[in-house]
Amino acid sequence: MSSLLDQSALVDLAQRLVEAARRGGADAADAVAVRSASLSVEVREGAVEESERAEADDLGLRVLVGHRQAVVSTNDLTETAIAGLAERAVAMARVASEDPFAGLADRERLAKQIPDLDLVDPELPSVSRLEGLALEAEAAAVSIQGVTKSAGAAAAAGIGGMVLVTSDGFSGAYLGSHHSLAMTAIAGEGTAMERDYDFSSALHASDLDDAATIGRNAGERAVKRVNPRKVPSGRVPIVFDPRVAGSLVSHLGSAINGAAIARHTSFLQDKLGEQLFRPGIRIMDDPLRRRGLRSRPFDAEGVGGQPMALVDDGVLKSWLLDAATARELGQVTTGHAQRGVSSAPSPGATNLYLEPGPQTPQALIGGIRQGFYVTDLIGMGVNFVTGDYSRGAAGFWIENGEITYPVSEVTIAGDLIEMFRTLEPANDLIFRYGTNAPTLRLEGMTVAGH
Repeated sequence: MSSLLDQSALVDLAQRLVEAARRGGADAADAVAVRSASLSVEVREGAVEESERAEADDLGLRVLVGHRQAVVSTNDLTETAIAGLAERAVAMARVASEDPFAGLADRERLAKQIPDLDLVDPELPSVSRLEGLALEAEAAAVSIQGVTKSAGAAAAAGIGGMVLVTSDGFSGAYLGSHHSLAMTAIAGEGTAMERDYDFSSALHASDLDDAATIGRNAGERAVKRVNPRKVPSGRVPIVFDPRVAGSLVSHLGSAINGAAIARHTSFLQDKLGEQLFRPGIRIMDDPLRRRGLRSRPFDAEGVGGQPMALVDDGVLKSWLLDAATARELGQVTTGHAQRGVSSAPSPGATNLYLEPGPQTPQALIGGIRQGFYVTDLIGMGVNFVTGDYSRGAAGFWIENGEITYPVSEVTIAGDLIEMFRTLEPANDLIFRYGTNAPTLRLEGMTVAGH
């Protein structure tokens, strides 16, 4: 484990790669090194089905010759490979098309300090420990009355990190661990079988939900879905369970991505500074959240991030920008650059979440005479150019303020602008995913049933 935590050799490799690129004729360069190590176990019906371990160190180099840019990558970390990589990257950049916005982040934007975000659990579990967790979750699920079989449980853990060195003098590295546990249960018989799941993920094992609780939740949810009914088509209030509510926040994140704005492919293209949500609604992005699933002390260009309100009091306040899209849009980077070893930086969200409202979920549901409580979404029927929204869904029907019988095989449809305008959050926000939201109520969406 200690060898995985030591990134000094990768920092040195990245530094030498940047220097080789500069000697080879690059005007500017940056190098990223990505370390990953993972262990996963899958069990079904009391037996281990699969166990897998993987480790890798990968290296990527971006070079700029004027406004021409090239990116190359390798997992061969020998001296010969390093020299050849730099030479090839410079040659590629010289014949690439010009991009007037390509370039490193402005030096004054680079992170001056690397904050400790408590991202690393120093103890990764053994194979036997992962097997035990998965088996415990599965046993708890199949003990629930009405569960007819297991669809499997999986436990995983690992560590990953990033090194970034730029020709402008930035050098930084960070690591993060990850732990996860999931269980899927099946209830019912024959063609009437239904399945559901529960899972937990965290950077530190101590933050994972209890294995038996995960199993019981999966089993109880599956049993509740047995014998779903059809519902008539119509326009009704929709309530999104927290398991799926974050998807609406993700759609906002995609629509305000600087790359989409620069390409003119977002339905929010001209909405900066406008009231998109009810007054009081606030949507945050926080790369510095301690133990956050997507936390990082600097972005993929070395820019230090800060918590920022993308939506404040219902008003859209900012795009998500890296250096290139910021230049193209006449703005400054917001520190949201992401990249792998084989790609140039592009913008993306970190720990994105919608702040909770004042009411309980029960209060939001209580005023609904006929409505739909959504627990699962199927497919990706979202048009980010027009804002049209249409997705398969399953969940439970609401009658007179109460969640009643299960519903499946329906489609819910609407317009994201209108959906954002009517969205009302409950007070039950829990940080379980990379993008999080509490229970959400929306008005007047269309349910297409029978």
